[in-house]
Amino acid sequence: MVLIVDLLSIKDPSFLKGLSQKQLEELSRDIRKFLIEKLSVTGGHIGPNLGVVELTIALHSCFTSPTDKILWDVGHQSYVHKILTGRANEFDTLRQFKGLCGFPKMIESEHDVWETGHSSTSLSAAMGMAIARDLKKQKSYVVPVIGDGALTGGMALEALNHIGHEKKNLIVVLNDNEMSIAPNVGALHSILGRLRTAGKYHWVKDELEYLLKKIPAVGGKLATTAERIKDSLKYLVVSGIFFEEMGFTYLGPVDGHNYEELFENIAYAKKTEGPVLLHVITKKGKGYRPAENDVVGTWHGTGPYKIETGDFPKPAKTSPPAWSKLVSETVRKLAREDERIVAITPAMPVGSKLEGFASEFPDRIFDVGIAEQHAATVAAGLATQKMKPFLAIYSTFLQRAYDQVLHDICRQNLNVFIGIDRAGLVGADGETHQGVFDISFLRHVPNIVLMMPKDENEGQHMVNTALKYDDGPIAMRFPRGNGLGVPMDEELKTLPIGSWEVLKEGEDAAILTFGTSIPMALEAARALETEGVTVKVVNARFIKPLDEKMLVQLFEKSIPILTIEEAVLQGGFGSSILEFAHDHSYYHSLIDRMGIPDQFIEHGSVNELLKEIDFTVEAVIKKLKKLTENSKKRTHQYEN
Repeated sequence: MVLIVDLLSIKDPSFLKGLSQKQLEELSRDIRKFLIEKLSVTGGHIGPNLGVVELTIALHSCFTSPTDKILWDVGHQSYVHKILTGRANEFDTLRQFKGLCGFPKMIESEHDVWETGHSSTSLSAAMGMAIARDLKKQKSYVVPVIGDGALTGGMALEALNHIGHEKKNLIVVLNDNEMSIAPNVGALHSILGRLRTAGKYHWVKDELEYLLKKIPAVGGKLATTAERIKDSLKYLVVSGIFFEEMGFTYLGPVDGHNYEELFENIAYAKKTEGPVLLHVITKKGKGYRPAENDVVGTWHGTGPYKIETGDFPKPAKTSPPAWSKLVSETVRKLAREDERIVAITPAMPVGSKLEGFASEFPDRIFDVGIAEQHAATVAAGLATQKMKPFLAIYSTFLQRAYDQVLHDICRQNLNVFIGIDRAGLVGADGETHQGVFDISFLRHVPNIVLMMPKDENEGQHMVNTALKYDDGPIAMRFPRGNGLGVPMDEELKTLPIGSWEVLKEGEDAAILTFGTSIPMALEAARALETEGVTVKVVNARFIKPLDEKMLVQLFEKSIPILTIEEAVLQGGFGSSILEFAHDHSYYHSLIDRMGIPDQFIEHGSVNELLKEIDFTVEAVIKKLKKLTENSKKRTHQYEN
C-alpha cells in the first residue's frame, strides 16, 4: 500500500487541509503503525496516543497552528501532534538522552505553545492566552485538549468556573477515553449539538419559559408542577448540564474516531460565541489489541515490548523487589495487624503498586483522582480521627500539595505517613517528573520527620518506623526502580528517630549521604584508601532531624566533610549541615556539597544524567582530595 504521505518528510500540518476523508483514514492507520513500531523499541505513552490519532489530525486540519493555539493537558498524548509538526524522524530518540521529549517542548517546535507534564493546567493557560489575544485585538482560536482524568483536578474546575464567567471565546476539547457511546445516544447528541449552535435550542428554552409564566398559579400546585416540567426538560435536553450551567455551550458526545462527526462539531464550535466544551469519546490504545484490552493502565506508559504478542521483556527471576512494591507490601503487612492503617493515592494505584493492598483491604484504600491537594488533606482528616493514613505520592506530584502538607498536616502535627515515591532522578520522563525538590520544600517545615533508606531492608524498617510513629508527620523518600538485592530481615524493627549509622570508618574526611548515593560514596572511599586516605562514610538516613550527636563528634575532630544528595543543593541536606556548623560556631570547618545544580534536569537515563552534571565517583574522589589537601594546608599553617 502506498503511503498517503511519508511521515518522515512532514514539516508542518498544513498538508492535512488538502486530504480527503479517505486519505485521512489511511493516514491514521499509517501513524498508528508508526507509533506501535517505534514505541516497541523506545517505550513511551502508547495507549493515550493511539487513542487520539483522529482527534489530533482533525484539530490540525480544522485549525491553523501555531496561529491557533492547541494545548495538550498532561502532554503524554502529544506524540501524534509531534509527528504532524515535523518530528517523526526523531522518534528513534524518544525520551532518550538529548533526544525527543515525551511531552510538549517549546524549544522543539513553535507548535508546542504550552509545556506540560503535570495535569489539569491547560485550561488556566488557555484562559491566559485568550485574554492576551483579546487585549491585543487578535483573531485566533485557543484550543486546550484535556482528558477526563485531568478534569478531576481542582485546578481544571477552577479554570472552568473562570472561563464560564468571563465568556471568552475558547474551545475546550474534553478527550474522554473512559466511557463508551451507544449509537442512539451519539445520534441524539449530534442533533442536540446542531440545535444548540443554530440557536434553536435557546429559542425553544426561551419560548418554554414565556409560556410557563402565562399559566395562572391556581392554588400554587400548578406553578410548582410547571417549574418541575421546566427543570426536567432542561435536564433532559442538555445532557452536558454541568458545563452549560458553568457558562459553556456543550457539544457532544462525539465519536473521536469518526472524521465526519469531528469535523462537523469542530465547525459548530468555531462558529459559536463564548466558551464551548466539545466532548469527544476516544478509545485508549485503539488499533493495537493488547493496549485496547488493557483495563488497569498497564499500557498507559510502557517500556519496550514485542509487537506480535504485546509481551514485555521479563526481568531476571532474581531481580530485587521494586521500591514501590516493597513499600506498599510492607504497609499491607502492617495493615493486617493495625486496622487504623488506610492508603490514599492521587490516581496512581498501579504506579505505587497498591493493587495488593486494594485486593486485601478494598474498604481501606482511596484513589481520589488527580487531586493531590485533596489527597493530603483527606489524610490529615483521617489522622484527626486517630487513623494511620499512608499517602502514597510521587515526589514530583507532592509539589502540588505543598500548602496542604504545611498547613493541614504539619501545622496540626498530625500522624500522616507520606511515602515519597520516585525521589531523585527518574530518567525518561524528564524535567517535569524529576523528584529532586522535596527535601528543599519539606526540610524547613516544622514538625515533619524526613528519611531515606540505604537499601530495601532498611526501607521496610523505615515503613514500620513511620507507621509506629505517633509524634506527628513522617515522610520516607524512595527511588524509582528496584532495590539492591540485600538480605531481608524477617522481623521488622523500629529505627530511633534522627539516628545515623557509620558504614565505613575513616580519619581523614567524612562523607554524609543517604539513599541512592551511598554506593557511590563507598566506592570513592575505597578507592582513596588505596592512596592512603581514609574516609568515614555515614548513612545520614534521617535528613530531618539530623543526628546532632554524631555531627558534634565529626566537627570536634575538625575533619573535612562532604555531603552528597541526589536532590537540589539549594535548601537541601548539605545546606542543613552548613546551618548546623554555623549555629554551633564551627566556623573553621571545611564543608563541601554535591547535588543537583540550579537547573532543570531533562530526560535520559539516570546514569547519563548524573554523568552530565558530574555526579560521579570520580567527582567525589576529586572533591575529597581537594578537601583533605586544604585541611592539611590549614593544619600546617596553624602549626607554624
